[in-house]
Amino acid sequence: MADFTPRIFSGIKPSGDLHLGNYLGAIRRFVPLQNDYACIFGVVDMHAITVWQDPADLKRGTLEIAAAYLAAGIDPKKHIVMNQSQVHEHAELGWIFSCIARMGWMSRMTQYKDKVGKDAEKHSLGLFAYPALMAADILVYKATHVPVGEDQKQHLELTRDIAGKFNHDFAARLKELGLGEEFFPLTEPIIAGPATRVMSLKDGKRKMSKSEPSELSTIYLMDDADAIAKKIKKAKTDPEPLPSEAKGLDDRPEAKNLVEIYAALAEKPVEAVLAEFGGQGFGAFKPALADLAVETLAPMAGEMRRWMDDKGAIEAVLRDGAERSRAIAEPVLQDVKRIIGFVS
Repeated sequence: MADFTPRIFSGIKPSGDLHLGNYLGAIRRFVPLQNDYACIFGVVDMHAITVWQDPADLKRGTLEIAAAYLAAGIDPKKHIVMNQSQVHEHAELGWIFSCIARMGWMSRMTQYKDKVGKDAEKHSLGLFAYPALMAADILVYKATHVPVGEDQKQHLELTRDIAGKFNHDFAARLKELGLGEEFFPLTEPIIAGPATRVMSLKDGKRKMSKSEPSELSTIYLMDDADAIAKKIKKAKTDPEPLPSEAKGLDDRPEAKNLVEIYAALAEKPVEAVLAEFGGQGFGAFKPALADLAVETLAPMAGEMRRWMDDKGAIEAVLRDGAERSRAIAEPVLQDVKRIIGFVS
């Protein structure tokens, strides 16, 4: 087993306003990882353009995600905040991985099938092939770990498949060049805590998303206190009181979603939340959840606005992040080119 530097890569697409799911499922989880890993947190703008993006919205979204990273407490001096399109090594390695990955692997990606439905021929080639670019995002830094939600585990498994196939296909060449038996690590997922998958406030079986038909379905990170309270007050529930044990949430998707959101915001296990609120109705629970959400999200929103008022400062962070990212990625890509036989 090769000895790889413990490193994390993760990224968020700038394809719409950031919401509670992005915060609880990703951004807030990034902050403590800084204590144990070298971290690179990307704004993956190249993934965003697999579907049409208004250029002005794409630029604004890129800056907003970077602002969210910084507002949450990511330290851009000790770690890296960057946007993908400024580091060309992602795209170059992505093409090489497109030639290593198999069509069958790509066609089995459930997120792709869910997005295109029966209209696959109307969608871009990039949308089909983007898991190869995702693998490149991770492996161009030889990242050993990636924080992912349950719905992204399949893409990380594909990354591991691509890394394994590369290591296997070029085993003799690696030995010849003195690069060891494993060039790329088999990246491990980091999945922990409640509410890794935050659901719609109007349908507990659908993931919270900016594309939900009702504006009351999604809490955005830039929502003010009144908007947050209103959305939670109007969240879909059922007539039964909250149970005292987690198994009582089975077959109650809306109740389960709200309890898990509370647990994630409070950084408590679901069982502790139910020990406090079990037997009470949503008339008591929703105001408590609204107060907690406002208390948690308001400072984040305020800090994001402060950063967004100084876009030049965000752009400076991204430029610095791109330069430091390339310093890691460029030697990896050059070794890959040597391994596969490209002439420099």
